[in-house]
Amino acid sequence: MSQSGAATSPGAPDLGAHPGVQRVLAALAVHHITPEVITLPDAVRTASAAAAALGITPAEIANSLVFRAHAEDGTVGPLLVLTSGAHKVDLVKVAELLDGVERIDRADADFVRAQTGFAIGGVAPVGHLHAVPTVVDVSLSRYPYVWAAAGHSHTVFRTTYEELLRITGPHSTAIEVC
Repeated sequence: MSQSGAATSPGAPDLGAHPGVQRVLAALAVHHITPEVITLPDAVRTASAAAAALGITPAEIANSLVFRAHAEDGTVGPLLVLTSGAHKVDLVKVAELLDGVERIDRADADFVRAQTGFAIGGVAPVGHLHAVPTVVDVSLSRYPYVWAAAGHSHTVFRTTYEELLRITGPHSTAIEVC
């Protein structure tokens, strides 16, 4: 284990000092959480890849998806959806369940990085550059533990559904997203 609390799989680089990982660890520390960040040997840009690397099912991955939320007043902002890796987000349903949101569409890589500070594949539930409204898929509550990205496409940490709701704070909403 590195000094940052990150465990490294054989053949994987030690990313415990990576700025994105450090932002996530700092954000979690505010909530008195000191997770073990696992560094995987290959980039885990999909829920299936992360699950295979961890020896779990894709459903146990808290997949972080950033969308562009178009508000009824014409403004556009980010929306983070933390969903089970086994699900596809129903954008129409999510928009209908959120007050003031007219529609939701996919965000491109530049938008994701500008809003969160993370590259696609490494977007964590916390540690963003700006406050990002967050939706947490209630189906994640079926599992005692879920795994989320930790600020780099090679890093993940174990957490719980309840902890995800707590750490994403007043900007989070729990709904069925598929």
